[in-house]
Amino acid sequence: MKQWVQKLIEQLDYGFNGNPEKDHSKPKHEISEDRATLLYVIDLYNKHLFEIDTHPVRKVRAILDEFAKELVNPEADSEKVLFRLRQFFSHYRVDEYTYVRKTFEDFKGIIWDFVDQLAEDVRHEQIDDSEIASNLEALREAVQADSIEVLRAKSREFIDNYVEKQSRKDVRREKRIRGIKKNLDSVKKKLDEAYKSARQDHLTGAWNRKSFDEALKEQINLFTMSKVPVTIILLDIDHFKKINDGFGHDVGDFALKECVRMLHESFSREHDFVARIGGEEFAVLLPEHTVEHAIKRAEDTMAKIRKEVWLVQDKELRFTISMGIAQLQPGESGEQWLKRADQALYQSKHGGRNRYTVAADSKSLGQVA
Repeated sequence: MKQWVQKLIEQLDYGFNGNPEKDHSKPKHEISEDRATLLYVIDLYNKHLFEIDTHPVRKVRAILDEFAKELVNPEADSEKVLFRLRQFFSHYRVDEYTYVRKTFEDFKGIIWDFVDQLAEDVRHEQIDDSEIASNLEALREAVQADSIEVLRAKSREFIDNYVEKQSRKDVRREKRIRGIKKNLDSVKKKLDEAYKSARQDHLTGAWNRKSFDEALKEQINLFTMSKVPVTIILLDIDHFKKINDGFGHDVGDFALKECVRMLHESFSREHDFVARIGGEEFAVLLPEHTVEHAIKRAEDTMAKIRKEVWLVQDKELRFTISMGIAQLQPGESGEQWLKRADQALYQSKHGGRNRYTVAADSKSLGQVA
């Protein structure tokens, strides 16, 4: 079996016989590259789902997980699995497009209302200006008529009309300002929601993979200019499949949210960056941190999570995490940096879990926290 295929299966945490536990021994069955490619596509799609009314993220992930289990199982009929997978994606993509389109139409409607209001204000302004010009012309004619009575009457008429028009303008201006503020507040809210939807994980509130990739590039650029140290921690929840299989996906979602809550408590500085980059996989970017500083905070975080106990369905729920820690090195790309951290995490998982491993240039140092 090719190395990238084996690594993918291990990352997905699926056994070759539908067993959710990883089998660290040599697999008994080979898996084709076609199936491995489908697993990769499913895993990638899983990382970039967003909430749709008709397709909650949790439900879609559960469906995709089932497809992944079938693809890993060598006894499954590939053609039937692929047919059902294609059907699911066809329906899902239609609903996904409909949701995005509706959101766009709602936002467009707000902008159109704003434009219509401004257009109406401009039209009224033009009418008022036309009437004032007409009254001015009448006043000019009264001056030329050389009659004090006519001039007095036309002056009074012009002043009354002018004051009325200006008062009407002031009322419309105040109304327009209120309307503009209301529309701008609505637009700002929509933009904030769109920004949040595009950059945050819907379930946990952590930053999503897209935000993480951008933050990673930013930290590399800052390091290149300033040489101020920055360290990354990759982590995931140990035996997460056991939680899902033993308690159900609702409890699995609860565990993910609690994990992020505790990560936010532990990494609460303004520039600390907590992201969910996969199913139960997370990343923490720590600017201005050497490995030594990151290790101390990692130890505190693992200890906090290790001692937490939740009562769920009359059972105690506990979980631990494994970590890989890597400090950015001069000349290192984002891909290389992530790879070192991922290899360190991989060693932690294979070393017994519930620990961290520090990545180094030539070797990794495994430690139990």
